[in-house]
Amino acid sequence: MDAHGRTLDYLRLSITDRCNERCLYCMPEGYHGWRSRPDHLTREEIVRVARTAARLGFRKFRLTGGEPLVRADVVDIARDLASLPGVSCVALSTNGLRLAELAAPLRAAGLRTVNISLDALNPELYRRITGGSLARVLAGIRAAVACGFECIKLNCVLMRGVNEQEIWPLTLFAAEHGLPLRLIELMPITSTEVLDERHFLPVAAAMRLLQQHDDLIPVPEARLGWGPARYYRLRHTGALVGFIGALTTPHFCDQCNKMRLTADGKIRPCLGDHGELDLRALLRRGASDAELEQLLQEAMARKPLAHSFRQGFTPCRPMTAIGG
Repeated sequence: MDAHGRTLDYLRLSITDRCNERCLYCMPEGYHGWRSRPDHLTREEIVRVARTAARLGFRKFRLTGGEPLVRADVVDIARDLASLPGVSCVALSTNGLRLAELAAPLRAAGLRTVNISLDALNPELYRRITGGSLARVLAGIRAAVACGFECIKLNCVLMRGVNEQEIWPLTLFAAEHGLPLRLIELMPITSTEVLDERHFLPVAAAMRLLQQHDDLIPVPEARLGWGPARYYRLRHTGALVGFIGALTTPHFCDQCNKMRLTADGKIRPCLGDHGELDLRALLRRGASDAELEQLLQEAMARKPLAHSFRQGFTPCRPMTAIGG
C-alpha cells in the first residue's frame, strides 16, 4: 500500500537499456547508455530484488528494456522469476524482433503474457519510426500466437503527422488475429518536444478516427493485465481497442499499482517523476534482506499521487534508460 491508499503489486523490471531499434519516442539520437553495462544488475541481483518485492506483496512482474530480448540470459531470468514464491505472473514487453526465435523457450520458462510494439504496418514507415524490420516483428507475433501465451497485446504509440493513418489498418490487423490493440499517447520521455502539437495526438483524436469506420462500444469490464487502458469493442469488426491517455485522461493515476526497476538498479516509484532510490548500491555492499525491504518500502511511500507530465516535465534520462 502506498501513501495514497493504492495497492502496489506490479513491478516492471528493466533488464537492459540496450535496444536493437531506435524508436523516435524512446531513444534520442546519440544515446549510448549501454556502454556502462557493468553498472547493470546481474541476473542474480534482478531475481533477488524480485524475491524481496514478492515478500512485500508484489505479484506481477514484467521484463522490459530497452529491448529485453537482446539480453542473453533473458530466458533464465524469466524462469527464475516464474519460480519465485508469491509470483502470479511474469510478462514481457518487446519490440518483437527476436520473438520468433525466443517465444517457445520463454513460454516454456513460465512467461505468461507478451506486449508487442507495432507502430505501423507500412514497412517503410515502420523502419522510419523504429529503424527495425516489420517482417521480423510480424514473424514474432505469429510465433507468440502459436506458442499459446495467455494474452498478447499490440501497442501503438500515437504520433501526429507520423502514424495516424496506420490506426485503422492496425485495428483491422488486430481484429484479424484476435489480439487487443492499445493506442498510447506520446509521453515526454525522450524530449519535451513530444508535447508540441506537431507531434502529440491525444487518444480522443484516435477515437474520432476510428469512429469514421466503426462504432466504439465501451467495455468497462475489460481488464487485460494491470495497466490503465480503457477498452472499447468495435461493433462491426469485433476489434478490441484500448486507449492509454496519460496526458489527457482525468484521474489517470488514481489506480496506479506499479513501480519500476531500472537496468542500473534504481527503483523508480513513478515514470513521470524524477524520484529514484539506489538499490544497486545496497545490493553490492552486501545488504541484508531487511535492508532491501526497507528501501522498497520507502520507495512505495514516496510514490506521488500523480505524474508530472502536465507540469512542464523535463526528462533527466530517456525512456530506454528508465524501462518501458
